[in-house]
Amino acid sequence: MTYPLVFLFEKAFGVISDITLLELSDTNNKLLRALANKAPGTFQHSIQVANLAEEAAVGIGAHALLVRTGALYHDIGKMENPTFFIENQTRGINPHEELTPEKSAKMIIGHVLKGIELARKGNLPDQIIDFMRTHHGTTKVRYFLHAAKQKDADVDESIFQYPGPIPFSKETALLMMADAVEASSRSLQEYTEESINNLVDKIIDLQLNEKQFNQSDITLAEITYVKRLFKKRLKSIYHVRVAYPEN
Repeated sequence: MTYPLVFLFEKAFGVISDITLLELSDTNNKLLRALANKAPGTFQHSIQVANLAEEAAVGIGAHALLVRTGALYHDIGKMENPTFFIENQTRGINPHEELTPEKSAKMIIGHVLKGIELARKGNLPDQIIDFMRTHHGTTKVRYFLHAAKQKDADVDESIFQYPGPIPFSKETALLMMADAVEASSRSLQEYTEESINNLVDKIIDLQLNEKQFNQSDITLAEITYVKRLFKKRLKSIYHVRVAYPEN
């Protein structure tokens, strides 16, 4: 009798229970199975992001199960055109080579709205959809913006900007940090303690400078903790040996 009562309570008051989150975070869920089949690289990325964000949430007292579930679904929009995202390009074919930077940026940015559309069709709760809406905030697709500026220094930068909104909770802020750090870590030329430390600092400091966390209630002390945790976990993932002093 409890399950239908929980469902009714959630609908009536707009809340989401741990029972629902546990069901949604099951990777046998229909949407997550589809993501694994259509965009396996994105699926693996989402799992890594979920692990990072969940551990960070535990460390700062945020809702760990909520951020983990949001992380698992945040990129489902990439299922529509998986090969336009580098983590799914397994055959060395990059369709962006045939597009202008403006069109490429439109394809990349479009995964947010496509994800929201799929989530609504799949009856995902609004609290999970919020992670899709905010995980890029109002940042820019810098790679294609730089490519466009090589051709035209006066290019309209708004074309390369995500529509937002910016994160508005600790949980959505954690996802933004974990997503950007995990994705960028895959492009490092070498994995050393210094390169990982620099990457994490650069990514999160840029988000801070762009005021992406101004509407969330996360503190600078908590962000410092998250940076330290991400560095530690990435070093473990990439098997980085810590250099100890000889004496």
